Amino acid sequence: MTETEILYSVRGLKKKFFNSLDPNGFEALSGVDLDIYKGECLLVAGANGSGKTLLMRILAGLLEPTEGEILFCGKPVEQCKDQIRRSVGLVFQDSDAQILGETVEEDIRFGPENLKLQKNEIESRVEETLSLLELSEKRSFASRHLSGGEKRRLAVAGVLAMGCETVIMDEPFANLDWPGVVQVLKIISLLKQSGKTAIILTHELEKVLAFADRLAILWKGKIRDWGNAEEALNRLIPEWGVRDPRKAYRNAGDCTWL
Repeated sequence: MTETEILYSVRGLKKKFFNSLDPNGFEALSGVDLDIYKGECLLVAGANGSGKTLLMRILAGLLEPTEGEILFCGKPVEQCKDQIRRSVGLVFQDSDAQILGETVEEDIRFGPENLKLQKNEIESRVEETLSLLELSEKRSFASRHLSGGEKRRLAVAGVLAMGCETVIMDEPFANLDWPGVVQVLKIISLLKQSGKTAIILTHELEKVLAFADRLAILWKGKIRDWGNAEEALNRLIPEWGVRDPRKAYRNAGDCTWL
């Protein structure tokens, strides 16, 4: 890939948290270096507490780093906050946390309306997204009464309706049964087919590794390895807390529940 295809370039990223008991601060992210390419499906794997969610909240513009440089499409993120807000969507682990509409249609409509788009553009986006995420028959359903997998679909629908070209999914398989996992995997497949950038934070590699263009392994706030999934797994160290799913499959390409 060429330099022009880099979406995010992260160098020396640090995030510290301070309190009265620890004046030196706790370094939750420690010198993260990472490139993320346009149109790729990047898996970021790491045990709980490794810093995955924190890293992606920073990339989505929800938190400020303590140190380091982040470029978005070649420009410092400080100069493109509005562009990031419009083009990068974060799907939380708890989908209920980002459901704002009483019905499915109202929830999808919320983002485009908040962007103050023209009425006909809003209608077009709502209809297109309902169809794309196979939610048309659920348009009048109460959002809170959807299944776990349907809520994840709704969260992604809301992001896509806003025109986001990059979707970050934080532990998308958490608390889902098999049908719910399959629904989420279909979304990831759809994102890949449509050329979107998908960043998946997960420790459940056996469900989704087959979709990965690259794999990054995060441990104790630092990227320990990244690159081709097979090669990265071959260099895996047990203390990083990431399970090699190939022990139950023939290779990385077989690691999916879809």
